[in-house]
Amino acid sequence: MIRPPGFRGAAFGTSEEGDGRSDLVARGDISRLLGISEDWAYLSQVHGDRIYEATQPGFLGRGDGAFTTVRGLPLTVATADCVPVILEGPEVVAVVHAGWRGAAAGVLARAREAIAAAGAILERAAIGPAIGPCCYEVGEDVAARFPGFEARTTWGAKSIDLPGYLAAQLGDLEVWRSDLCTYTAGTLHSWRLDRTKLRQVAVAWSPSA
Repeated sequence: MIRPPGFRGAAFGTSEEGDGRSDLVARGDISRLLGISEDWAYLSQVHGDRIYEATQPGFLGRGDGAFTTVRGLPLTVATADCVPVILEGPEVVAVVHAGWRGAAAGVLARAREAIAAAGAILERAAIGPAIGPCCYEVGEDVAARFPGFEARTTWGAKSIDLPGYLAAQLGDLEVWRSDLCTYTAGTLHSWRLDRTKLRQVAVAWSPSA
């Protein structure tokens, strides 16, 4: 697991740890490793901008982000190139799944708005491993949605810096960013690399004590 420094309850999994959303053995192993409950709250991710408030574990619905003020309740999203984002404040944690469609739809802004509407304050954010601009080849139509964040892959094709775009929306927070690219790291699942159906998870929680 990748543990961002300075966070009370944030972890990004690798391919080794598995997908704790549906694999209960992997969930148990991850939970014991992190010292958290095995009762997680999770989503059916749809590349949109719907955010849920989680008050108990289990399936939340179709959406791409969740937050909670319940201490000890783990939240999770899963990725294999898209960007996992964890948000943390004194009384709140959140997880967001952001592919280019969700990012363009404003999923991260929707999460921040929902947290603010609940009266909670954010202090920091962690952007986990995702496909980098080195490898995220996109068409002109996608690149046009992210002005200022266009780039080139290592083979010269048009790409975008999706983690950079999301980080720019978090400028008022303390932001930690992973330097791992899912396409090249070798320890992470990447749909762009081999069309895998496997995923790694990001998990956020507020410690009970």
